[in-house]
Amino acid sequence: MTTVSASPFTGLDAERFATHLAQRSYLPAWWIAAKQEAWNEFNSLPMPSRKDEHWRFANLKGLALEDFQVPEDHSSLVPRLPDFPQASEIIFSNCQVVGRTGLPQELADQGVIFASLDEALRDHSDLMRKHFQRHPVQLGGQKFIALNVAFAASGTFLYVPKGVKVDLPFVVQHTLSGDRQSIFPHTIVVLEDQAEASLVEFFVSGDTKSQLASGVNDLHAGQNAKLTYVGAQNWSDDTLSFQANSIHAERDAHIQCLNVHLGGRQARHESHSRLAGPGSHCDMLALTVAKEAQEFDQRTLQTHQAPHTTSNLLYKNALIDTAKTIFSGLIVVDPDAQQTDAYQTNRNLLLSDKAEANSLPGLEIQANDVRCSHGATSGRVPPEQEFYLQSRGIDPAKAHELIVFGFFEEVLSRLDNEQLHTVLSDLIQSKFKKS
Repeated sequence: MTTVSASPFTGLDAERFATHLAQRSYLPAWWIAAKQEAWNEFNSLPMPSRKDEHWRFANLKGLALEDFQVPEDHSSLVPRLPDFPQASEIIFSNCQVVGRTGLPQELADQGVIFASLDEALRDHSDLMRKHFQRHPVQLGGQKFIALNVAFAASGTFLYVPKGVKVDLPFVVQHTLSGDRQSIFPHTIVVLEDQAEASLVEFFVSGDTKSQLASGVNDLHAGQNAKLTYVGAQNWSDDTLSFQANSIHAERDAHIQCLNVHLGGRQARHESHSRLAGPGSHCDMLALTVAKEAQEFDQRTLQTHQAPHTTSNLLYKNALIDTAKTIFSGLIVVDPDAQQTDAYQTNRNLLLSDKAEANSLPGLEIQANDVRCSHGATSGRVPPEQEFYLQSRGIDPAKAHELIVFGFFEEVLSRLDNEQLHTVLSDLIQSKFKKS
């Protein structure tokens, strides 16, 4: 049983929002104003419709937001993930920090900031304001991004000053528990010029209840900075999930972004990378295991705004039972972005005759000296592979697991951190152990 306190309000209504603001009146005025503006935007924007190209193929009937509550207390149900070497960690339960490891003094002395959202707003307001929603994602989910800003309470701010290099990753765990509860994590990562760091976020449910999660990430890499971001979600099978990632790379910056999608009844992920400086590069990677009647909706945009920029997108989906995936990606090359080198690949592994994979890759090229390509494939496992495994006494479910791991290894092997590779592999394996 959870320890979430009973709330006198039901639903994400005006009364509940007013209470949320009142409880955060001590925070900077600009933040409160941003929340009020976001709440107004949320209420003014319509729900997605069948005429909206950004929501093509999506199940719109499953997007109902009624009766979800905003928890004001933490829960005792906080799953613990395997430990691996890290610089610092913050653990959230619902909207509250329930555990953390302190930032090493050596990093603090160099000016590194790793703090919860409220702490950063209190102690580093100007820095937060400079980077908050600086490059918002606009891929169809603006209503849900506005809802995130309006109710954001949990989240983190990572700031690494110029020239500082952090070898071990920073880790954040967001946990949600309780029936019809919701969470709105907002993460801001800022690496100044020549800085290096990595952030790993886990999004997990503490129980199997019906929940709502709407998250936003703002990732910024300055000149010649190197940022690695990993987001792994394993919400309950009855969770409605939205996630928007904004990626911005300056001159010669290198960003690697990997997202692992496992949980949720219906999960939508939007990711927009902007290659804003010459020589910048971004890897956009994703792995999805879709089972039973799950729907995973992935929308991406790679915008090349400067010359000599590169990007490489590789999204891999494994589908079982009657699961459904949607991938819609676009590469945009601006007129001045000559000698762009961009790739976009979506590969779907169908492990069931009833699974459905939809792929909509696209290009919009406005420069004449570029090398861009896109492609999508969907296919079954060769029968001889399944026969080989089963002929050696491996049951079909385990055979599927082994085949999926082989399919995913092309992406997981790109991680430099071997311990993190193992943690993600174990998390994916847990999907197959669910009854």
